[in-house]
Amino acid sequence: MKKEIDNKRFSSRKHSKRFSSKSPKMFKKVASLKDKASQKNKKSQKTQSFYYSFLTIVLLIFLAQVAFSAILNITKNIAYQNKIATIKKSKLDAENKNKSLKKELKYFSSAESLEAIARNNLKMAGNDEVLIIINEIKKQKTEEEQDKKKISILNKLGKHDKQ
Repeated sequence: MKKEIDNKRFSSRKHSKRFSSKSPKMFKKVASLKDKASQKNKKSQKTQSFYYSFLTIVLLIFLAQVAFSAILNITKNIAYQNKIATIKKSKLDAENKNKSLKKELKYFSSAESLEAIARNNLKMAGNDEVLIIINEIKKQKTEEEQDKKKISILNKLGKHDKQ
């Protein structure tokens, strides 16, 4: 095994001697190949850095879009929660109003309440009853006096308008 390694070293020395013993044209050729390789390497590094930059920009745009949509969804969720709360409140109000209307319906549909409404509001009497309406004289007199005052005021205003 050592002999093989030594042979390889020896053969590589031979090659190095060959290059050194050759003309400067060979040296220039090697140098130009090295330059081409380094230029190729630089070019590939530029394309690789451009590729990474492009991917970074695409990733940032993607992240911005995800963040924007998340914020939009959160605000929509909050708005919907507020709408749900107002609808629940209006539902409770409607249910309470419905209950009170049902109570009023029961009250007004009973015979006693209909009779009370007929007596008080419509001035009606039952079969065995006689309706007596007592007018208070003071109220009538005050109403007549107020009417006279209104008429006199209107007359005064009418005279002033004519002049």
